[in-house]
Amino acid sequence: MDLQIVLPDESPAVDAQRVIDLGVEAERLGYETAWLPDHLLPPRDYGETYGGVYEPLVTLTYLAARTSRIRLGTSVLVLPMRSPFVVAKQAATLHELSGARFVLGVGIGWDRTEFESVDADFTTRGARTDEAIALLRHLWTSREPFQGTHYGYDQGVFEPQPRGHLRIMVGGTSDRAVARAAALADEWQGVGVEPATFAEVAARLRNRAQRPLRLGTRIAWSGGADELTQVIDQAHRFADAGADALAVWFGPAEGTEERMAEFAARMRG
Repeated sequence: MDLQIVLPDESPAVDAQRVIDLGVEAERLGYETAWLPDHLLPPRDYGETYGGVYEPLVTLTYLAARTSRIRLGTSVLVLPMRSPFVVAKQAATLHELSGARFVLGVGIGWDRTEFESVDADFTTRGARTDEAIALLRHLWTSREPFQGTHYGYDQGVFEPQPRGHLRIMVGGTSDRAVARAAALADEWQGVGVEPATFAEVAARLRNRAQRPLRLGTRIAWSGGADELTQVIDQAHRFADAGADALAVWFGPAEGTEERMAEFAARMRG
């Protein structure tokens, strides 16, 4: 099971360079992927509920220039708040600049107030996400027009078309999110699930998907020896449940280096 990190991007008090340095250290420690969260205009202060102070695609592009091995991904970009044409361009460019290390993790979002604040329709977000993923794949591989219910174009040239496959991760544990992952994604990431539930969802996904799916989940540990013992036990149970990857949020930026080093050492020891 690959170890991953969710970089701390929840506090405006944390310097952007600090987030980058933690990504560099995660690569040195052998973490396989670094994820960043996303919120455009949350209704309350950034914090544990609302992450994404620094725009994730811009930040990951900078991190790509400071690293050479670690995969870079969004967990998750709220796709229906954005133009999929712009996201397609940004993702394809980051894929190229990073040496094909980028994973576009997407979700439909959950905060109606934030959608209203950025003038994005909340009620159609699921359908628009499905169609936006189809449009992304189309732009990255085809030269033909695209016509959908929510998005489309009659003519236009998209570049850069990715060299090699640009992977899409779908996050979420609702029935619709699981169906979306099975139908449209390369990877799935659960949040807030126990190992037994993960095993059930994993079985459903692998039965329904038409392609191999990489399955992972997220957990958190922000310090404490007793808590670490419990988290390590939980991590091993996720591995036994069939998780291909485990992403860990290590709490506030202060002390993250020590926590991610200790976690990695315990997992590999």
